[in-house]
Amino acid sequence: MIAEIELELTRMRGAKIHRGPYQSGRVVGCDGGLVEVSGLPVPIGTLCKIQSDAGQENALAEVIGFRGGHSLMLLLGDTVMLRPGALVRAQGEPGTVRVGPALLGRAVDSTGAAMDGGPPPDLRESWPLGGRRESALERASVLEPFDCGVRAVNALNTMGIGQRIGIMAGSGVGKSVLIDMVAGFAEADITIVGLIGERAREVSDFVARHMSGAQLGRTVLVAVPADHAPSLRLRGAQYACAMAEYFRAQGKRVLLILDSLTRVAHAAREIGLLLGEPGSARGYPPSALAAITRLVERAGNSHTSGGAITGIYSVLADGDDQNDPVVDTARAILDGHIVLSRELAQRGHFPAIDVPQSLSRVMDQVVSEEHLRKAREMRALIATAETNRDLVMLGAYRAGNDPQLDRALAMQETINAFLQQDKSAPVNMPDSIQQLAEMMPDEI
Repeated sequence: MIAEIELELTRMRGAKIHRGPYQSGRVVGCDGGLVEVSGLPVPIGTLCKIQSDAGQENALAEVIGFRGGHSLMLLLGDTVMLRPGALVRAQGEPGTVRVGPALLGRAVDSTGAAMDGGPPPDLRESWPLGGRRESALERASVLEPFDCGVRAVNALNTMGIGQRIGIMAGSGVGKSVLIDMVAGFAEADITIVGLIGERAREVSDFVARHMSGAQLGRTVLVAVPADHAPSLRLRGAQYACAMAEYFRAQGKRVLLILDSLTRVAHAAREIGLLLGEPGSARGYPPSALAAITRLVERAGNSHTSGGAITGIYSVLADGDDQNDPVVDTARAILDGHIVLSRELAQRGHFPAIDVPQSLSRVMDQVVSEEHLRKAREMRALIATAETNRDLVMLGAYRAGNDPQLDRALAMQETINAFLQQDKSAPVNMPDSIQQLAEMMPDEI
């Protein structure tokens, strides 16, 4: 208790004192979560407090637009006890968030408030919530392999440091479990995980698994469960990206995991529709799909600092539709994608990675020619076996007609064992490459 009081006193001593009157406004309208305020012309992205009646907690809102000389704000909570004429005041620095090393080992929400029961993190530096736009030439090429600890990815869809890759699948196929494996196994200086729009239970489970031991000092969790306001969900994703950019500027190699990109698009869609944007692709306004592009483009390597952000994003394919607008937009902007198959999951094949459908666009830049050749050879065998699976199951194929299919069938059990992996047993990059080479020896 004394330590917390001392920390607060230190923060108060370092705080800037604002002299003169505070600018304030009044609530003049409320439609759902959209609040209209007069007399408070503050920039978009500013956080404001709406004064409540005595004994009630003040409501928090974020400015998202303007209309007829009034500021439009989205409540970061419920509309309970909100009344006309309530006093509204801006707080904090518009468009920025507080960051710093004190975030390491902590679980916070989208406003930076602690969720883990500890004291407020002592954050003395600020970073733009929307990121700092850089020249395209500032981004360095992806030249080094990234060890994610998952054998099927390391060997057949090798990632690179600074790559942006998506994990795409329908609901209940294993995206979150695969992401959980990567968060625990991957080699990175700092791991930042954004659980956006997911179940609250997953947040506590993640903290129990990863926020302890050696991982604690290099992991940050930003969590905004599904029942929170859309602006909080979108802000949580932006806050996770801002943290990653801050640590990249320090020269760190950061792993940024965002679960899920689709929930972020859903939040952006809700905000866009509230502002009156027309829904285009399956109800998604243009701003919702543009939000995905802006988030993804914030990852990558930096020429100036030498740091890197390797981004892994889960993408929910609604109804297992790989042509869903969010999936299609993400696939077009990402540097690769890992597709999970419901059919493989139903067979008990885990992780249920559909190797022929998955692709790493930087693999040929980060692996040797021998590794690339053997990976292509195994991918061809997997694709041949899957394409002819129904024919073989019906007994309509006669051995000897197709040497490639004969080899694929002979190696099927071995390949399936190679592709499967226990979620508590990491396989590093050298072991993955060695096991691939042993399975695919050069022909004599």
